Amino acid sequence: MNNEMAYLLGMVCGNGEIKRDGNNTTISIEIPHKIIKTEEFHDIPLYVRASITNIRNILEPLIDNGILSSQNDRTTTLYFTKPNSDYLIREILRYTGSGISHTNMRIHPDVFNFSYDERKQFLKGFCDVTAYIRRSNTERGISYLHRVYIEVPQNWYMVVDICNLLKSIDVPVQNIDWAHPNIRDGKLTKYNQGYPNFWKKEHQIKIYANEFEKIGFGIEHKNIALNNYVQELKTAFSRQGKESIYRTHKYYWETRIINKNKPMHPGENDIFIPIEIRGKHYNSWKCIAKDLGYDK
Repeated sequence: MNNEMAYLLGMVCGNGEIKRDGNNTTISIEIPHKIIKTEEFHDIPLYVRASITNIRNILEPLIDNGILSSQNDRTTTLYFTKPNSDYLIREILRYTGSGISHTNMRIHPDVFNFSYDERKQFLKGFCDVTAYIRRSNTERGISYLHRVYIEVPQNWYMVVDICNLLKSIDVPVQNIDWAHPNIRDGKLTKYNQGYPNFWKKEHQIKIYANEFEKIGFGIEHKNIALNNYVQELKTAFSRQGKESIYRTHKYYWETRIINKNKPMHPGENDIFIPIEIRGKHYNSWKCIAKDLGYDK
């Protein structure tokens, strides 16, 4: 294992697909273009294209092959093909197990035994293709409490794996916006409007910007935004005569659980929900996290 391999594995687990035939395996990784409105970045595909050069410089010596790319208005896709017998392919398959898509992959237990730097690189690769930071991503509308959002579609277990890997490098999660009816439609507002499946969206892992700083982004426009918002957050606390870390460096089990009683939602028994928590009623995102395995 090395930093480059860890970064590649993170990208594959974050937004990758694996396709195999009798002779070859193709690995493809999508980098979404999420528009950052009202900010200094007006051409996200251009910024991603510039970052692809840096990513190629990191990965092509490892892959020992050219990385191809295609781009449309919404995504940039990186891909490469190698023989099924190639050592790199065999290693990627070993670490992704039976998963052929980011929607059903898990983080291999061995990743938790990577070195500290390798775990950070895995997370950087994962977040380069799944995470965003925008001015609107603040806590409760407080202008300086900037957060990074990691979006994970469908894969409940990957959310827990990522949270536990973040914990292993001492990065606390501030909030998980689960795609669960009690969390996404806790007052049945959308259900009563005729949208019973409104809650079936991506999961969002939210991390304070200054806590995420130790990981950072390899995608240029994301990292520029991160650095700007970290500075804003730290400056705001400094003006209050406080250290930001005393506000932001807390795990959910170090804070109180506010249980606001929510009405029962018919979707609580939906097969979209993992069997471990299906049929249970939740008043807090923290209880879902604990039941799925993200805990002290």
